[in-house]
Amino acid sequence: MSLSSLRPDIIYRHPIWAILAAFGTYFCMYGFRKPYTAADFDGYLLWGIGYKTVLVSSQIIGYALSKFIGIKVISELGNQNRTKILIGFILFAQLMLVGFGLVPPSFGIIFLFLNGLPLGMVYGIVQSYLEGRKMTEALIAGLCISFILADGFTKTVGSYLLQTGISPFWMPGLAGFLFIIPTMFFIWMLTKIPPPSLEDEAHRVKRTPLAGKERVVLLKRFGWGIFFIGIAFLLITLLRSFRADFALEIWQGLNYKGIPSIFIYSELWIALGIILSHALIVLIKSNKKAFFFSLILCNLGFLLILLALFAQWRGMDGFWFMVLSGLGIYIPYVTIHTTVFERLIATFRQEGNIGFFMYIVDSMGYIGYVFLLFSKEFIPKTSVIIYFKYCLILFSIFAILFLVLSIIYFRRKLIISSQEVIV
Repeated sequence: MSLSSLRPDIIYRHPIWAILAAFGTYFCMYGFRKPYTAADFDGYLLWGIGYKTVLVSSQIIGYALSKFIGIKVISELGNQNRTKILIGFILFAQLMLVGFGLVPPSFGIIFLFLNGLPLGMVYGIVQSYLEGRKMTEALIAGLCISFILADGFTKTVGSYLLQTGISPFWMPGLAGFLFIIPTMFFIWMLTKIPPPSLEDEAHRVKRTPLAGKERVVLLKRFGWGIFFIGIAFLLITLLRSFRADFALEIWQGLNYKGIPSIFIYSELWIALGIILSHALIVLIKSNKKAFFFSLILCNLGFLLILLALFAQWRGMDGFWFMVLSGLGIYIPYVTIHTTVFERLIATFRQEGNIGFFMYIVDSMGYIGYVFLLFSKEFIPKTSVIIYFKYCLILFSIFAILFLVLSIIYFRRKLIISSQEVIV
């Protein structure tokens, strides 16, 4: 049967349609967020601090603030008006990039802050189209692959624009214009995805908006477990964000200079590794088994980071160090996005939505990243690559510890819940 002979409602229900829609929307969002990081803004200082560090911090503060706002907005988000909100956020972010090119550098930080403010809620809106389904892990994995590939791709776009002679201050706005039309197309695809079926709801629990009192009840029930996972997610967010925003400097520290395509080549290998590492989770029907397996998988990612560091110390090429350490970073980062909270809700039959949990841990992660950025500036005579390696070691060890605590906590919580059911 040819694709053209299928009815539209059948096409829209196919998982590939949802994956393409989510992947494309979030992939394009990076075109409004990350291209400017391909510039080093060499020679520019603001308040005695590297201008790029100030820019990244400014955008991240806006992005982090949106995560705090999203705890309420995304957890309460229903199906109505979410498409209009999503389009509005994207267009506002692009307008701020144009403003960044218009104003003097000292005022550019304001526009990067405002650019990050709406973009932090885009993920939660896109995710709301996908959660609560038997195939949710596969669908959100497709969404997460987008920010692995998009990070490198948008840097490559930014690098090529810079090589044509475009000013680093106008390059972000021009890059954003290139992504507007494809973004609108993929958002249209999102609107055609049907809601979860009754069978989906029976297996994964119906997903509902959460009012203030309901959020408090959830925190009381799972507070310590969320805290443990949140600390681990904070540490992995620090590593992932630093690697993304200072990829140019890290690659230079590994003796890879002037190769724009290196950003995308390395991320393609990481994306392949993520697809293979997450293929098993989709096949695990038991919500309880999948939940605990996902926490163990996160720990395996951190162990891979430590292995990559050891191998690089023993002489492994810098390219494969970036691939293996990047894979180790993205395994827990993607697993928490795709599986941990999705299966937590299903395991404990708790009504709510992933967005509430994700925006709690996301807000912790991005606020922590701002402190990490400024701490780098005040550590004398430390190159970016050395600083990155120290962070890899320290954060991986502590993240493993907190994930082990989360496994212990939720096992005890599950035993208590089982006893309550028996009583």
